[in-house]
Amino acid sequence: MSTLTSVSGLRAGSLPRWGVGGAVVAAVAVSVLLFAVTPMQGEADFLVFATVLTIVTITATSAAVEGRRRAKDRLATTVAIVFLVLTLLPLGFVLGYTIKRGLQAISGNFLTHSMAGVGPLSSGGGIYHAIVGTLEQVLLASLIAIPLGLLVAIYVTEFAGGPLATAIRFLIDVMTGIPSIVAGLFVLAFWVLALHKGFSGFAGALALAIIELPIVVRSAEEMIKLVPASLREASYALGVPKWKTIVRIVLPTAASGIITGVMLAVARVIGETAPVLLVVGNNDFIQTNPFNGGQSSLPLFVFQGAGSSSHFDVDRAWAAALTLIVIVAVLYIAARLLARRSGLSRR
Repeated sequence: MSTLTSVSGLRAGSLPRWGVGGAVVAAVAVSVLLFAVTPMQGEADFLVFATVLTIVTITATSAAVEGRRRAKDRLATTVAIVFLVLTLLPLGFVLGYTIKRGLQAISGNFLTHSMAGVGPLSSGGGIYHAIVGTLEQVLLASLIAIPLGLLVAIYVTEFAGGPLATAIRFLIDVMTGIPSIVAGLFVLAFWVLALHKGFSGFAGALALAIIELPIVVRSAEEMIKLVPASLREASYALGVPKWKTIVRIVLPTAASGIITGVMLAVARVIGETAPVLLVVGNNDFIQTNPFNGGQSSLPLFVFQGAGSSSHFDVDRAWAAALTLIVIVAVLYIAARLLARRSGLSRR
């Protein structure tokens, strides 16, 4: 019994539920006091000092009450939480500021009218033409990239092997690292200039499809790889052809992950500015035909408005940015609900 009691940590106490919170409050209070009575100042300095003091306080309190082993675990957990908060904090500030500025200019008329006949010094106008252009361009890009990406992923994982599969994966990895402006330059040189097709929404869709394709391939490939081989073997044992096994077994099993990857790809391209800036052109009027003439888009609208000297254009740019965020959020939530529903239906 004496040996057990002599082992450090076996009879150590435990911090109460309010212990960690109390340590945080104490560290923040001490930081406020020091910054009030000493020459230390600055919001960034206060944040760093309070964070370090909080980590030290929690670790020291845990070491005194719970022992060294538990204190090390507290230290690792606290550091991980702090870095998580520091990572999400800038995103929260950006999102909050965008919502604050965007709500000042957004309205029903703003969402249902275009910029036709509206000058930079006018307070009217809207982004309906940009919303139409963005949705059409992203839809066309997805109609090109998603089926082609799924076919490539199925071929690489289920059929190809050896040097061919390696070459395809290498090409996809290279395409993943291509800057978006390079995709726009390629479409500009080939489609707009060489083939004399002119600026159009479809040209922008081609550039977006080049960016979206490798993301769809890589995400779908990884999800298909996660499907257990036993499901394929059971299907083959029942005499089911390989193509039907892929369509009826593999793809439905990986559907949730594939849909998530597709939505990540769509979210990646829906906010691209460089490709549409090069090949889409611009149009303040409502252009519902993406194959003929210039067309606007939300990223292009935000880019042009943010660089304007008119505060009306800047306000419209913030409202357009908020609208773009809302569209991405709606698409992502819809995709998650669809994936969850498809998962329940398979059960």
